[in-house]
Amino acid sequence: MTIGSRTGVHAVQISFFSDPEGRSPAQVLDALYTLVDVAEAASRSGIRVSVICASAHSECLTRGGVRYHFLPFGDGQRGIPKNAALGALLRDLDPDVLHVHGLGFPREVLSLASLASGVPIVLQDHASKPPRFWRRALWRREMSLAAGLAFCALDQARPFAAAGLIDPAACLYEIPESPSRFSPGDKQQARRATGIEGDPAVLWVGHLNTNKDPLTVLKGISAASRDLPGLRLFCCFGFAPLLGEVQDLIATDPQLSGRVRLLGRVSREHLEQLMRAADLFVLGSHSEGSGYSLIEALACGLPPVVTDIPSFRSLTGNGAVGKLWACDDPVALCAAIRTVAARTDLEARAAVRAHFDRELSFDSVGRKLAAMYEDVLQGRRNGAASKVPRRVNRVAQTS
Repeated sequence: MTIGSRTGVHAVQISFFSDPEGRSPAQVLDALYTLVDVAEAASRSGIRVSVICASAHSECLTRGGVRYHFLPFGDGQRGIPKNAALGALLRDLDPDVLHVHGLGFPREVLSLASLASGVPIVLQDHASKPPRFWRRALWRREMSLAAGLAFCALDQARPFAAAGLIDPAACLYEIPESPSRFSPGDKQQARRATGIEGDPAVLWVGHLNTNKDPLTVLKGISAASRDLPGLRLFCCFGFAPLLGEVQDLIATDPQLSGRVRLLGRVSREHLEQLMRAADLFVLGSHSEGSGYSLIEALACGLPPVVTDIPSFRSLTGNGAVGKLWACDDPVALCAAIRTVAARTDLEARAAVRAHFDRELSFDSVGRKLAAMYEDVLQGRRNGAASKVPRRVNRVAQTS
């Protein structure tokens, strides 16, 4: 495979995650919509994009101008060098750069490097954490092969650098995990369609677990309601190990009883309407690989009141839209809600959407991906700051 043999860049994005449910390729693409959105974003920037997905099935599909190749390899399946079909596909695709989704596939990436010798590999983080000590040697080998590492926020590279997994000369790129297809809409129409009410109406979208910290959020909502008697909170969630504790707190706090509605799991179509109907978006996360529900809220022009963590700082432009508040601090959340609730007019929502268009839209994410691919191919280690926003050339700068 000869890099630069064509005038255009061909990026092959790879997912080593094998669907445990064994769904058909079409069903997988419907479920893993961010995989599709990232591929399409890069394609819109003028990059030729192909996607290879680990699967129990062998099939090819085309969506949005991107070709998706499903093959039986990847997560849980070793011996990739012996996979003749994968090797033949890589030779046929003749990629200029390989973009691997996730950091937690060291054996697979090492095998991939042997199958596509000479083709630069970019690894994109998706909420990974440094492995336990005895696995770090393998991860270090994987990450040493990477021509670039992409994180939602550059600060997320720090624990990997501290664990000695990232070479000090590695190229790091700050790129959102995905764009979103959500869009703003008529607020009153959305309220009629969803039954959302409140002044302000606050929306939560996230699991009810210790990391998302719904109990701190409820305490902040309780405190804020004393100054905002019309405040209402609507909670969308899936995985809910803290549901009992959440229900107990709502039942025993007179400021929360009758003010909080637990909606549970909702469809993505309904979620978009909820985001159009609400006045504020709230999350209490202690850590996130990115924060896709926040990206969706920003796409709808919904002002965020979210915790001051690296990915949320990056996605909100360091609090340029909405308000950041300290984790575990309901008093800080209360103050943030009061501040943002004072301005929830159309102009404020337009400013949120304008930020999304600049930083998180398909065009913006596509430009960032294309710039990363081109930068990796050109082998630059200095400069290009205007081309790749907030790029860091040495890990030492993030430590």
